Amino acid sequence: MSEPSPSATPLLARLLDLLADDAPAEDLGAVTSEARAAGVPAAELAEVERAAATALRIRGALRQHRRRELQLTALFDTAGDLAASRDLDDVLKAIVRRARMLLGTDTAYLTLPDEEAGDTYMRVTDGSVSVLFQRLRLELGEGLGGLVAQTASPYATPDYRTDERFRHTRNINAGVLDEGLVAILGVPLLLGSSRGGTGKVIGVLFAADRAARVFSPDEVALLCSLAAHAAIAIDTAQALDDTRAALAELAGANAELAEANAAVRAHSAAMRRAEEAHDRLTDLVLRGGDVKDVAVSVAGLLDSPLTIHDPGGRPMAAVRPDGTGFAVDSMDAGWLAGTAEESRHGARAVHRDGRWICAVLAGQELLASLVLHRPDRLDDSDRRLFERAAVVTGLLLLLRRTVAETENRIRGELISDLLGDPDRDPAGLAERGRRLGIDLDRPHVLLVAEAAAREGLGGAAMRYLFGGDIHGVSAEHAGTVVLLIDCDDGTAAADAARAAAAQLGHLVQAPVTVAGTGPARGARELAAAYAEAARCLGAMRVLGREGEGACVGELGFLGVVLGNAKDVDGFVAAVLGPLLRYDERRGTHLVRTLRAYFGAGGSLIRAKDELHVHVNTVVQRLDRIQVLLGRDWNEPDRALELQLALRLHLLSGGRDR
Repeated sequence: MSEPSPSATPLLARLLDLLADDAPAEDLGAVTSEARAAGVPAAELAEVERAAATALRIRGALRQHRRRELQLTALFDTAGDLAASRDLDDVLKAIVRRARMLLGTDTAYLTLPDEEAGDTYMRVTDGSVSVLFQRLRLELGEGLGGLVAQTASPYATPDYRTDERFRHTRNINAGVLDEGLVAILGVPLLLGSSRGGTGKVIGVLFAADRAARVFSPDEVALLCSLAAHAAIAIDTAQALDDTRAALAELAGANAELAEANAAVRAHSAAMRRAEEAHDRLTDLVLRGGDVKDVAVSVAGLLDSPLTIHDPGGRPMAAVRPDGTGFAVDSMDAGWLAGTAEESRHGARAVHRDGRWICAVLAGQELLASLVLHRPDRLDDSDRRLFERAAVVTGLLLLLRRTVAETENRIRGELISDLLGDPDRDPAGLAERGRRLGIDLDRPHVLLVAEAAAREGLGGAAMRYLFGGDIHGVSAEHAGTVVLLIDCDDGTAAADAARAAAAQLGHLVQAPVTVAGTGPARGARELAAAYAEAARCLGAMRVLGREGEGACVGELGFLGVVLGNAKDVDGFVAAVLGPLLRYDERRGTHLVRTLRAYFGAGGSLIRAKDELHVHVNTVVQRLDRIQVLLGRDWNEPDRALELQLALRLHLLSGGRDR
């Protein structure tokens, strides 16, 4: 008697244990080799291999998530350090040291402008070994740093020595060569509201490696966020130095300077209020607050209603000064985008139409807009507070989006598997969904979207779901983007498709076509709903409805042909309703006459023989049909629709009078 074949169950359990213990990738891969060596049957071996591959993907996603959490935690720690520091030298050293730590680069440094000399100079370095590099000076527009200062935009290069975008000079090249730098990232220190009254670049923060390296968009956004905090901290330290110097001068002055002394004290009090507010907001972030918590704090501090809107104008939070919420409509997306761009370009809040608007940025990307509903002017300290709130809001949104993108990527793999082979293991798909927070047995609307330029549509779908109150998940599948949206609130497929087409089109700045279907539940229903939505999308292309949102029920007879539900009665009522009701009320035979007319190929003579009436009677009935259906009833497209409705009416048991 032969021994039973070894089972894959213990190996699958071991995979879960290894994943829970954060075991090395080699240990996960070794489980597959162990299964082969043990002689596990082919079907179960394939399941072990799939499980091992899935475990490796999950391990990679979790590690990336933890790495980003560590970076953002370090960034929040930096915010606390900078808020607590009052000495300018300590502030600058903390900025550069933390920049090097956050990005893991060989060196980091910071340049500041020399107002008298009209150039910029190396103020602080960390990790530098070259005296020549530490004494480097740059004219405006020279090198990477000069271009950052001139354009107020971040620049990165994997190899500075060969990058022709920058104006190389003998002085700069010698310093970079002596330091051995290759890859460089520079971001501006933008002061949103300086004492001179206008936004300006007050320095440039760099991170650099001595080997070629491509800086990712996340790393650029991270250094930009640090630079935003750094600019505030530098300005605060300089303002405190100015206040101390003014107080020192006034200490030896006579009584005639009492009024000036009072003004300085008022300025100092305003500065302390701004510092305390910034510390309060930073502490809020560190305690895990959300966007609404920031809105509540700022509305109370500035004693004015505050709303926060996503880039499409949809409200994300709306609070009064007493902390209570209120209903607010979506803001005009065009007006908001233009005003936010003005705020971004000027690096400061702007006042328009009785409201203060400040752009919330991650690098150069607009994440949201803060809108303070206040018609009167803000003094410098309040405006500074409002602008600092935008920086804190950006940190929160960046953290939330990082977490949401990781979760959506893992959930998107479930959607791809479901649409690819729903019959393979429906129960297993449902269980995977429950573990990931997706109940496939609940009703969902399914949307399929495509754009002429597919690049960026997946990210736009993620921002569409992340930015509003929509509960759903997105995945790229078969050249399109699929969105699965919870519709327990009664969301209609057609309405959801139109809303998604409009918002996604705004996000990618190009027409986006969206087909919707549902509600559907369960793996097989959702797969069938996807097939119907894909056919609907193809029909919309044929009909020239690119850039719109629709469902099969809105495509007329094509909807009946393409749809899974086959709403024949609804289609017949929509097309023949006026004739059916007329015949019912008056005892006439318009539907029968129309069928005979089409059956006779449009011949009045053959139609009157079929109906056993005079030809004039046929003409009179057709005139009445034209009155009820419109003058285009006999045009080719409309005639085709009418003939299909007549045939369906007959097949479904409908009787002619």
